[in-house]
Amino acid sequence: MDSGDRTMSTKQGERPEIIGRGTWYDKAAAELIEREKKLGRSLDCIRTESGLGASGIPHIGSLADVLRNHAVAQGVRIQGYDAEFIAFSDDKDGLRKVPVGLPDELEDWLGFPVSSIPDVLGGCHDSFGAHITSLLLEAVEVSGVDYTFMSGTKVYEEGVLNDEIVAIMENHGKIGTIIQEELGQEKYTDTLPYFAVCESCNRIYTTNAYRYVPEEQKLLYRCKGMEVKGRWLEGCDHEGEVDVTAGRGKLSWKVEFAARWHALDIRFEAYGKDIADSVRANDRICRDIFGWEPPMHVQYEMFLDRGGKKISKSAGNVFTPQVWHRYGSPQSLNLLILKRFVGTKSGSVEEIPPHMDELDDLEEVWFGKRKVKDPMENAKLRGLYEYVWMLNPPEEPGVHIPYNLLLNLAKVAPKGVEAKFIRDKLEDYGNLKDGDAGLERRIQYALNWIEDFGEPELHQVSLTAEEKKAISSLVAALGQATDEEAYQSSVFDVAREEGMRPGSFFQLLYGILLGKTRGPRFGPFTATMGKETVIAELKRAIDA
Repeated sequence: MDSGDRTMSTKQGERPEIIGRGTWYDKAAAELIEREKKLGRSLDCIRTESGLGASGIPHIGSLADVLRNHAVAQGVRIQGYDAEFIAFSDDKDGLRKVPVGLPDELEDWLGFPVSSIPDVLGGCHDSFGAHITSLLLEAVEVSGVDYTFMSGTKVYEEGVLNDEIVAIMENHGKIGTIIQEELGQEKYTDTLPYFAVCESCNRIYTTNAYRYVPEEQKLLYRCKGMEVKGRWLEGCDHEGEVDVTAGRGKLSWKVEFAARWHALDIRFEAYGKDIADSVRANDRICRDIFGWEPPMHVQYEMFLDRGGKKISKSAGNVFTPQVWHRYGSPQSLNLLILKRFVGTKSGSVEEIPPHMDELDDLEEVWFGKRKVKDPMENAKLRGLYEYVWMLNPPEEPGVHIPYNLLLNLAKVAPKGVEAKFIRDKLEDYGNLKDGDAGLERRIQYALNWIEDFGEPELHQVSLTAEEKKAISSLVAALGQATDEEAYQSSVFDVAREEGMRPGSFFQLLYGILLGKTRGPRFGPFTATMGKETVIAELKRAIDA
């Protein structure tokens, strides 16, 4: 399903009912509410949740997980019920690997809970885990998400999960069988699904819990070592015991989701397919151990880098929200994430220009400047725009300028007066006739792009043989032209000679040069960019 899968089933011939704002998230929220009613559970507050990784630099996939689950909570509110989104930091997890690009000194802290590792990224937070978490929360707040934050470390220390931990320990044999049946892993048939923090060396992933004493609610462990991410972490051979309700350890992921969902009364959590097996096992633990129906789930695909590889904190191919926000608005990133729930998505700077332009198109629909005849499609586009703005859209539209036009102007702007040059050219082109709201920020995005990447990448347009012939003729004509009026006339002359409608030819040229079907007058634009630059880009389009 995507954001268009938004309607309730109807009788043949009837127009489907528009639910909420008409998006996938509204449909999911309606299904969630109906599910909770059938289960007979309280509807006083419907909670959704996302886990925040705290061991590596957060990427846009990390933000996407937050936005998806938050959007379902918003959908619940739209339909008249209270909802809360929980952002749960997994800062009790141990450090399994030093992510590429992070300080080598983290090697000394492998196996330690990230909340107990010093902040080696600047010393500005209480721990390495807190620093990493703050990076994601910063992006979450810039995106406009409202959330309730929970630290895994504090949740364990405050005993929030104690009832669930005790139930899991008392039923560890049955849980070992569940994990074996669901995942094919025999490990937990003779090992308790709990990692104690070693009293001697303070590592969490080197301990092996081998016996539980129910009358004392304690377990016995040995710090023997453990293979993590293909390497062996040596233990210190300490033998000890720990009260499972004292917060000096944590549950294995094979059971922790279930404990969290039950303790926090989570009703919805979407997840990436990389943890599908763990979710399945935890769902069964909810039912078989807690006697409680697990949250509603939806599985999504992972973000890929431009080379088609899954974006990974440990692999180092991290594209962060902060990088996107240097070149594009938070709402354009929200759009990338929210416009399609399932299917793989690319996470790269090349996605920024088209999504900035697509956001402008949505805004034109929202403010009625572009009409969409189909009421279902109109509702979907307007609803998506609202979700992109976290249901708080602006009262007035901003300035709409093709991103590639700004890049081209930034590329040729004189040093020291870049912003004034760009503004003056946009006024000459007529782009500011409806105002300049947000212009300064957009200009800065473009200047940042040119500073960091140089020339904008040519927009790829598939050309027919006839279109290539026409563009070749225009290249020749521009070579002979000497001023902006001649540049403008060349387009009309070539279109007439090649039997093309001038309007269609202009659209083709703007598609190549700007990635849009509209743009400033071709003559003045060519004069600003330099005829040689325009000719070079047209030639590259022919050769592509």
